[in-house]
Amino acid sequence: MRLKSTERSPSAPLGSRILTNPDDIFKHNMWDHVQWTEEDKKNAHQKVKENSCVRIPLNEQGKYNTEACQYWDKFYEKHQDKFFKNRTWLFLEFPELLPLGAQSLDTNGCRSGNTLSCDSSSDTVSRCDQHNSFTHQHRNADTSDCQHSCKGTTPQTKEASIQAGTFPGQRASFRILEVGCGVGNSVFPIINSIKDPGKFLYCCDFSPRAIRLVKDHPDYDRSVCYAFVHDLCEEKSSFPFPPQSLDVIVAVFVLSSIHPERIQGVVNRLSVYLKHGGIFLFRDYGRYDFSQLRFKKGQCLSENFYARGDGTCAYFFTKEEVHTLFSNAGLEEVQNLEDRRLQVNRGKKVVMHRVWMQSKYRKSCAP
Repeated sequence: MRLKSTERSPSAPLGSRILTNPDDIFKHNMWDHVQWTEEDKKNAHQKVKENSCVRIPLNEQGKYNTEACQYWDKFYEKHQDKFFKNRTWLFLEFPELLPLGAQSLDTNGCRSGNTLSCDSSSDTVSRCDQHNSFTHQHRNADTSDCQHSCKGTTPQTKEASIQAGTFPGQRASFRILEVGCGVGNSVFPIINSIKDPGKFLYCCDFSPRAIRLVKDHPDYDRSVCYAFVHDLCEEKSSFPFPPQSLDVIVAVFVLSSIHPERIQGVVNRLSVYLKHGGIFLFRDYGRYDFSQLRFKKGQCLSENFYARGDGTCAYFFTKEEVHTLFSNAGLEEVQNLEDRRLQVNRGKKVVMHRVWMQSKYRKSCAP
């Protein structure tokens, strides 16, 4: 049963609503920590085998990389801000975002307080029923704007400014970066929770439409946030802050949209910007999630990587892949969980097996 109090986090990570009586399945919209039967596993494996047996021809696959920005821009234009809800669960799952009484990490050591300490082994988190929270809104931007922004630019003036120690948020002692921020469904819950002038949020997306909407939002506050266009896959694209300057990096349902052969490079480059003792927070699709099983033949690009009808893509991770991904970037595991739930449509009497990965990896303390 879920804890009755709504003001305290459940003691179990990723929720505590456990289905013990099959007759109760339609009493709630979501059940936590669901154990799959052998039949469930067999059926999921078979569906993936079937929907991946016919793949998109190789000569047609390149556009899903080269035109990714345009596909996402069209997505934002179509759905505006009506597609997903704000991530109200964010601080419950990731309390590291705004730890109370947190002291800054310097570039040569770990936090001196008891929050985010390098020897921490416990990780008590809870969850809300909402999980995926990109929302999108149409803004006036043409295709050429998107193409220019997605290539990534590295102005010499920006590099010189950063090297000279002048950059947005330079006076902050606690800095957060959210990558793939969309139109701000994590950004604004974070901004509205920042009470300490010593904390600062950076957020980026490779869609100019999305960033423009973030900046136009009434809650956007330049004193605590800096939004910018950035293509994570562009190796030469620079960030507006120096290496080893971030306490937290957040990537929620972002890395899955990148070709699996490019994800490792993205994580490697991002990890350079974490301070020693800083933490990388990750949540994304897991292998055999219901959304993977729904793909039809002819939508598969490569193993466990698919193109949706609108041109956007999705990869489905395993725990082992996530661990390898972050370990290869030199980060140490704090949490690496497979979040298996049962999502229920009580009106239609439909049951869906959801699988998400939730992980936390820390950059080790300086020797």
